[in-house]
Amino acid sequence: MTEPDESTAADAETRVATRHTLVTADGRLDYTATAGTVLVRNDDGSARASMFYLAYTADREEGEPRRPVTFLFNGGPGSASLWLNIGAFGPKRTPTATPRATPPAPYTVGDNPHTLLTESDLVFLDAPGTGYSRLIGTTTPAETWGVDQDVDCFARAITRYLTLTNNWNAPRFLFGESYGTTRASALVHRLQNQGLDFNGVVLLSTMLNWAENNLGLDQEHINLLPSFAATARYHGRSRVEADDLDDLLRQARTFAQGEYAHALQQGDRIDADEERRVAERFSAFTGLDVDLVLSRHFRIGMEPFRYAIMEDAGVVVGRFDTRFTADHQYVVGTGSHDPATDDAATAGVNSAHLSAFLELLGGELGYRTDLHYRHLYNMVISQAWDWKHKAPGIDAPTPVPDVSLDLSAAMRRNPNLRVAVLGGVYDLATPFFGAEVDIAKLYLADRLRANVDFRWYESGHMTFVDEQVITTMKRDLVDFYRQATDHSPVPLPGV
Repeated sequence: MTEPDESTAADAETRVATRHTLVTADGRLDYTATAGTVLVRNDDGSARASMFYLAYTADREEGEPRRPVTFLFNGGPGSASLWLNIGAFGPKRTPTATPRATPPAPYTVGDNPHTLLTESDLVFLDAPGTGYSRLIGTTTPAETWGVDQDVDCFARAITRYLTLTNNWNAPRFLFGESYGTTRASALVHRLQNQGLDFNGVVLLSTMLNWAENNLGLDQEHINLLPSFAATARYHGRSRVEADDLDDLLRQARTFAQGEYAHALQQGDRIDADEERRVAERFSAFTGLDVDLVLSRHFRIGMEPFRYAIMEDAGVVVGRFDTRFTADHQYVVGTGSHDPATDDAATAGVNSAHLSAFLELLGGELGYRTDLHYRHLYNMVISQAWDWKHKAPGIDAPTPVPDVSLDLSAAMRRNPNLRVAVLGGVYDLATPFFGAEVDIAKLYLADRLRANVDFRWYESGHMTFVDEQVITTMKRDLVDFYRQATDHSPVPLPGV
């Protein structure tokens, strides 16, 4: 399999730098925006891929402390990094109408009061095959499109960027969203084992253990239940008495890991009275019909839930943010489709982010290329993805990744590494309770577990598109960055 336009990705590194000023609540911030490419080279020096990046570097007065540098990327696998950039934490941002669909162009683009550039220089990286990143020469997809191959590419790209910018002594952070959390967890272990310790890792909409989604297992259903409950409450379908959302989610967690998990594990050995009692409780939390719950033996997946909860109103709720709704049926036909785009939540913001980003890139930032910007290339990349992963301490690759092993090893390797785990309670793609379960299985000592910070927001997968939530997120991230950099270098002897 070859890419139709890979020949246009030259075997050379490029960069276009422009100067800008951002006015924030804390004052004026002058910065340089650099759009360019770094080459990922094999050990023999041959080029494997050209990876596109967009970096924002704030000016630093002489004598000021080194600014942190954060490497940010989205997920997929097959998604470019524009979402975290123009939709969230870059110096420019496009607001959306979330949780409603954003009207078509023209869109608003302006200085971002929520940018993380106030705390760190930012480097947004596009994975090979996404955005303007391309495979080079005779490189095959099998050499780059896979869990471990992808981590290797990012590790080489990051170390190359640090070399090009001579920024080896800056505090370092990784920020991944969705599959990007899988990448970040394995990547931080890889880079630290290469001698590059990190101050912090931000995991947004987290997926660590992909084996939990295998057919026949119970954990995926347990992980989804609290998000189902939040959705039912939002749409007025919940029949559980609760003081507020937090109280509801506490009850949902208890039920999910207690009565519900026990009922799932019993299978058809369950007593009829217990089966009815659990089904009625499940129905109260989720708003689904009791007979439907019983007919599915409590195993209601994400897709059946999306279509069933408001079937009487003729709408389907979003996959990435269940506050969004679309008319039944969003996609006409019974064949396969891209789950990243067959979703009211993605459709509600997609055009605004892509349009604003490309106009900014080709206009104010002055970066032009004949390549097509692949913002979502999931249907090609995901189908070719090699899911095997060689985890630390495991002799043979596992069929699907469980990078909680990598993250656990990274935190033991570097006891100063801090981890922020963030997510939205209305996200079904990466349910927040799954992250809680996975992090609990890192089996960290108390002093290391204190380095993990959880934050759940009343939003979806892309928490930051909610105009109220991003204000809270920025405040939480400022605290995280300052805690992760709150130390002084070891002094020289006698100083």
